[in-house]
Amino acid sequence: MSRIAILIAVFLSSLGAGGSAFAQANFYSGKTVRFVVGFTAGGGYDAYTRTIARHMGKHIPGNPTMVVDNMPGAGSMISANYTFKVAKPDGLTIGHFIGGLFLQQLLGKAGIEFDSAKFEYVGVPAQDNFMFGVHKSTGLTDVNMWLATKQVVKFGGVANGSGSDDIPNILKATLGLPIQLVSGYKGTADVRLAFNSGEVQGISNSWESTKSTWRKEFDSGEKRIILQATLKSHPDFPKIPVAYDMAKGDEAKRLIATVLRVHGPTVRPYTLPPKTPKERVAILRKAFMDTMKDPDFLAEAKKANLDINPEDGATLETNVKEILKLEPALIAKLKEILK
Repeated sequence: MSRIAILIAVFLSSLGAGGSAFAQANFYSGKTVRFVVGFTAGGGYDAYTRTIARHMGKHIPGNPTMVVDNMPGAGSMISANYTFKVAKPDGLTIGHFIGGLFLQQLLGKAGIEFDSAKFEYVGVPAQDNFMFGVHKSTGLTDVNMWLATKQVVKFGGVANGSGSDDIPNILKATLGLPIQLVSGYKGTADVRLAFNSGEVQGISNSWESTKSTWRKEFDSGEKRIILQATLKSHPDFPKIPVAYDMAKGDEAKRLIATVLRVHGPTVRPYTLPPKTPKERVAILRKAFMDTMKDPDFLAEAKKANLDINPEDGATLETNVKEILKLEPALIAKLKEILK
């Protein structure tokens, strides 16, 4: 090929790339991008999403309007099914639900109508560190006292697939914690109301959400953190026992580690419907991560006590696919515990 022909080819290629970028900017201009959150307003998933929505639009070519719709029910399964089956794959709907549903799909949970391997993944804003909090009325001050007294504590839960349910169930089975799980609340905001009224006395909730949506209860001492449902100690709680360290035997450690990983790096996924055009997936992935570095967003997140520890869409996709590779023996055991 002559030098002139090469230059012409490069020029035409650059026009094509520019045309593609222009087409996407033109697509999003004047449009509305909708976040579909699987929980009621006032909880952690809602708080993260509304904060992101106030800033992400300026990082998308065409600067679309960003809105948030709450679609609670079945531990956010309704919103996950909606994102997968109903929402158009046009890059205008972003679903947000509990990452624990990826494991629930693997366990064959009834009602799941999505295939986790087929979602397009945008990213996660934070990787959660779950804590067990109990009401001061229980008189419990640490987990060893709880185990010694064998005092049954009612925990408020949302549904299988949520950290509010899966983690109490796995730690009850592996550590022998005397928990009575009362599930079916529409979100952690509703569990908080039940906690404050005395209907339940405990919750498994992320420290990241606690700092923003349970701050009053924590600061007043009404909610006491007595166990870190984590793989390693969080810097804020150097003296509180870690669940993984309390496990005895390889099987218990593997079961605990599996569930905690599900509710850690994949717990707050933002997803797109299957077959969303790849160029729009790329645009939204980049806009999401640009938002995570936006000084205005970070300032608002800090004010709202929202921890920001993001992962990009490609990493989230890899983590989900790793969950789906669990061996049959572990799947069978988890089915028995998390049913």
